[in-house]
Amino acid sequence: MNAETPESLIPYDEIVQDALRGVVYGVLKRVETDGGLPGNHHFYIAFKTGASGVEIPVHLRQRYPDEMTIVIQHRYWELKVDREHFEIGLSFNQVPTKLSIPYTAITGFHDPSVEFALQFPTPEGVTPPAPEPEPEPTPPESGDGSNVVTLDAFRKK
Repeated sequence: MNAETPESLIPYDEIVQDALRGVVYGVLKRVETDGGLPGNHHFYIAFKTGASGVEIPVHLRQRYPDEMTIVIQHRYWELKVDREHFEIGLSFNQVPTKLSIPYTAITGFHDPSVEFALQFPTPEGVTPPAPEPEPEPTPPESGDGSNVVTLDAFRKK
């Protein structure tokens, strides 16, 4: 018998991720149907802003070019949930904004009231942004050495 695991012709990982995204759909659908969040439940939903199908205002895409996390708790409106995406109204700096987020763009879902969380891999077709370059070290100031402090002033005589 071969010690190596054969390559699967069934994409189990993708099927599992789709099923877990179905949990997010089911939770949001229940909130939509019930007309609000029950008890102390609230959600943090992280998503890739550059993923296909994400619809957010330009100023939010500029502020969050890679990933953004929204909070669904007290102030939201017009939650509309379907199988492919959800739409929601939220306020950013007191400006009402409508978002449309496909489940495939979601990278995390967390309900801190019951410590339930799901993490998802980066969606296909989304390239993570290049890391910020390390800043160049500032060369020491040249001159008369005025940034040098002598300890003589602090010594007891």
